[in-house]
Amino acid sequence: MENGAKETLSAFQNEPLTDFSAPTNRRAMEQALATVRDQFGREYDLLIAGKHFKTGDLLPSVNPSNPREVVGVHHRATADLARRAVESAYEYFREWSATPAGERLQRLLRVAAIIRERKMEFNAWLVFEAGKTWPEADADVAEAIDFCEYYAREAQRLGVPQPAEVQLPGERDELHYLPLGVGVIIPPWNFPLAILTGMTVAALVTGNTVVIKPSSETPTIAAKFAEVLLEAGFPDRSFCLLTGSGGAVGDVIVQHPKTRFIAFTGSRDVGLRINELAAKPQPGQIWIKRVIAEMGGKDATVVDANCDLDKAVEGVAVAAFGYQGQKCSACSRAIVDAGVYDAFLEKLTARVAPLKVGAADNPDSYMGPVISEGARRTILEYIETGKREGRQLATGVAVPEEGYFVAPTVIADVDAKARIFQEEIFGPVLAVTKARDFDHAMELANDSQYGLTGAIYSNIPEHIQRARRQFFVGNLYVNRKCTGAMVGAHPFGGFNMSGTDSKAGGPDYLLLFLQGKSIAERVG
Repeated sequence: MENGAKETLSAFQNEPLTDFSAPTNRRAMEQALATVRDQFGREYDLLIAGKHFKTGDLLPSVNPSNPREVVGVHHRATADLARRAVESAYEYFREWSATPAGERLQRLLRVAAIIRERKMEFNAWLVFEAGKTWPEADADVAEAIDFCEYYAREAQRLGVPQPAEVQLPGERDELHYLPLGVGVIIPPWNFPLAILTGMTVAALVTGNTVVIKPSSETPTIAAKFAEVLLEAGFPDRSFCLLTGSGGAVGDVIVQHPKTRFIAFTGSRDVGLRINELAAKPQPGQIWIKRVIAEMGGKDATVVDANCDLDKAVEGVAVAAFGYQGQKCSACSRAIVDAGVYDAFLEKLTARVAPLKVGAADNPDSYMGPVISEGARRTILEYIETGKREGRQLATGVAVPEEGYFVAPTVIADVDAKARIFQEEIFGPVLAVTKARDFDHAMELANDSQYGLTGAIYSNIPEHIQRARRQFFVGNLYVNRKCTGAMVGAHPFGGFNMSGTDSKAGGPDYLLLFLQGKSIAERVG
């Protein structure tokens, strides 16, 4: 990358979250909800090679709080259009990769500014299409802004030749970072702006071109993000927006011989399939495709015998039921020392009982809907399984009859081999297991094919140090909840079946979208 930026950017700072208790902010959010609702049912085209395409094969996106409301209508791509998208991105790659890095990062800073200016509007889209409550939506938008600001600064750092650590006599030894080529960006529905933004801008700012295939549950948010990219000055051929199913178009763009890398966030099964498809070279392919994957978790919180039990209960409840348990970092297993097990369950039941489940646009709702009717059915089936595998605690939380709602559910006395202890549920279901002692707790915590996030509540320094060494997760939190990773502070990504440990929001993330070229020049 060649850096055209002349001034050093200020130190990165996280975007502040909105205080919705302030009347001004509350009114602004209410106005944004009304403005966005007025746009319901609008039709959105595919964007390929700088042109708009309609196929007539329409995908409606609905409001999970009220499925009768259609948020947006999107044209599904065909396999031929999918191939055309990759080929057009490949054709434009040479021109875009030659654009000075400083110019690219200035466009990225403009993306951050536009999203910041439209923050309430994006909050509203997330409320209606993704079922996020006001605070959850605001955190998603803030993280999108953070990714833009952080990666712009990282692009400036990496956009100049890096002097080699050893300079041989009579030589100028440097390492240059070059963009990879065409990237396929496959974001999830649960962070449809933040993760979409982070993966896309990381690829674009480093000089790659991209084909974005948004989730079929949240395509409208992706279309709105595409509008921001264009407004910020990203060329309309630097990216394509390709709505459609994984089977119809996802496999096509992953397997295409001109695809150089795939950035994916989603389920384990889909991630493994992408990795398998990408690993097989296609006729005409001249590189090994790079897969950057984050694939979920079965995250545990260990509650030690000696800890602040009230803080542990609060951290578990918030991490388990924030955004309806639909975060890959959500606490889905609480592993509690036998000495405080009963007290923990009593306090947890009392903490969960007042939670209000309702429409996400209602500011009084602590939990909104899950993303779809299919997800709701799957979660309810897991709850029935959990009733047989453990003891459901009665919390008395009521849910609306219309919409995709599930009550927060706590299943106690769960065996470590139970399905609800081992399998990712992606909903508001918490399995609680008793540990004999700390050794047993650590054994249970690591008894998982996943390794994304984890938390420990303890006042014992030796136990904390042991967790630092032996709790095998990509993100470990001590005496705080296991959700809420902040860009810059908590580079995010996990081990094992949780993905490739690609640490989003960290100093090595952009390197995943680059390749190094060592240059040695004789000067004497």
